[in-house]
Amino acid sequence: MIVASGVVILLMMSLLIRFFSIQFHSYEKYSKRAEVNRIRAIPLNAPRGLILDRNGEIIVDNYPTYVLTGIPGEMIDKRKNFYIISQCTGIDTSVLKSNYDKYYRGKFLPSRIAKDLTFDQLSRIEEHKTDLTGINYIQFPERIYSGKINAPHLLGYVKEVDRALIKELAEPEKYIYGDLVGWRGLEKVYEKSLRGEKGIYFMEVDAFGREIGISTDRNAEYPVPGNNLVTSILLPLQEMLEKRLEGLKGVALVSNPKTGEILAFVSKPDYPADLFTGTTTIDDWKKIISDPDKPLLNRITHGLYPPGSTLKMITAMALIEKKRVSYSETIDCSGVYTLGDRDFRCWKENGHGTVNLKKAIAQSCNIYFYHLVQRLSIDEWAEACRQFGFGKKVGIDLASEAKGVVPTSSFMNKQYGRWGWSKGHLLNVSLGQGEFVATPIQMLQYINLLAMKGRTPVLHTIKNKETELVEVNSFSKKTWDQIESFMQQVIIAPNGTGRRSDPKIPGLIIAGKTGTAQNPHGEDHAWYIGYGKYKNDVISVVILIEHGGHGGVTSAPIARSVFNLLFSSNETMKLAFTQ
Repeated sequence: MIVASGVVILLMMSLLIRFFSIQFHSYEKYSKRAEVNRIRAIPLNAPRGLILDRNGEIIVDNYPTYVLTGIPGEMIDKRKNFYIISQCTGIDTSVLKSNYDKYYRGKFLPSRIAKDLTFDQLSRIEEHKTDLTGINYIQFPERIYSGKINAPHLLGYVKEVDRALIKELAEPEKYIYGDLVGWRGLEKVYEKSLRGEKGIYFMEVDAFGREIGISTDRNAEYPVPGNNLVTSILLPLQEMLEKRLEGLKGVALVSNPKTGEILAFVSKPDYPADLFTGTTTIDDWKKIISDPDKPLLNRITHGLYPPGSTLKMITAMALIEKKRVSYSETIDCSGVYTLGDRDFRCWKENGHGTVNLKKAIAQSCNIYFYHLVQRLSIDEWAEACRQFGFGKKVGIDLASEAKGVVPTSSFMNKQYGRWGWSKGHLLNVSLGQGEFVATPIQMLQYINLLAMKGRTPVLHTIKNKETELVEVNSFSKKTWDQIESFMQQVIIAPNGTGRRSDPKIPGLIIAGKTGTAQNPHGEDHAWYIGYGKYKNDVISVVILIEHGGHGGVTSAPIARSVFNLLFSSNETMKLAFTQ
């Protein structure tokens, strides 16, 4: 009896000590655990900021969708859960399990099971809620597009954060699995401003993880929506150019050289803006990446093209500034120029006859420039090109861009060896052919510098954004003025190659240059670069049509439609130029 009584007393003492330890000494620790079991914290997603055109019209919006999640530690029978959800939604159980594994973060953290559920699907799930354990759903703001314009290469798209993607993010602590993050275009560049701040609310749950109601012990924190992004894009202009380039491969760019704002940004072919919204099937992905027209390629910033005769103004300015040509000097163009054992031809088969610098630019005479460019070394000519931004990034507010190539003597030596190239290469590259390649966005900066006579802001896509200036200081005002007058002759001269770009609006002065760039893979590329001045307003235009033939025939009429839209009515001018 004594031994039995002693054992009982020891056991009771042990229980009392343990009871004391739990209730007093470890109270804070276990009360927190109990609270976690009783209270479920549910994040509230912040709506991303809207993307607007320059006049406040919505381009990219949000719409509510529903996401189904499961808490692993509360899912008693996962197979049963997946089967019931599959019966309610029509989604295969293998897809549900794959999503669950993809977004798994831990035993007590919700893992995404299905997305974009309809109200009908949710209703069926609610009917079986008592048979489901650890299953919840939340409202989620998905991206939706206005449909008026496409512009996927500019707008970009968002991507869902998963186990693999979160490792690539600059601030992974800001995201949880299933969040949206800007992955291309403006969505990526302005991610911090667009994403907003998450909120949170608290639900009471029972021992089986079933929700009882909203907790009254803790106050909810409401999400803070992301900031709206007002772009410099003019919606009617973007819409018109997208239609004009439909079915073509090419680029259309319009900007305000005074501010550096881009009013239209069209790269064709493209892909649907909502392609990566919701679920992208494997078949859709394979189809788009195997498309030979490369719709995923942003031709504006990453397309590398020979600029053709559009570079003749640089050659002319370098010759004028170095006093190696006079305005009155003439050359006879018979249609062919022979250097060594090689013939270099003019685009006009029978030649232009006697031409001076003014006529050579207006009619884009190759022979004239073949003669005169030899008065420059390849490095002198390359340096003039670099001053206009060729061979380096423009610095536009998009994620990345290509640099292009401006051949120098050292570049040519590496390519062909010290004795493997000759003056013939200079003749070729000076007309924007051969090794010289540039991006359309570089061509836009080039024409902006010509329009503003050497001083223009860095190109950008956000309205009223302050940027640094790009300056070219090595040419006199007289040279700038003279080149502008020559470019005006391209438009108004009877045989000017750019005359099809003139909408003949009273008071509108247009200066431009066409280009026909040889293409080893097919028909020539068609260029038009130019600008229009009306009173105090200036607009620059770059049009490139791949395999389009002559720039004056194919690209100039598209530029005319731009000038006509922007300068034919006061209402459109207000939309385009109001700051």
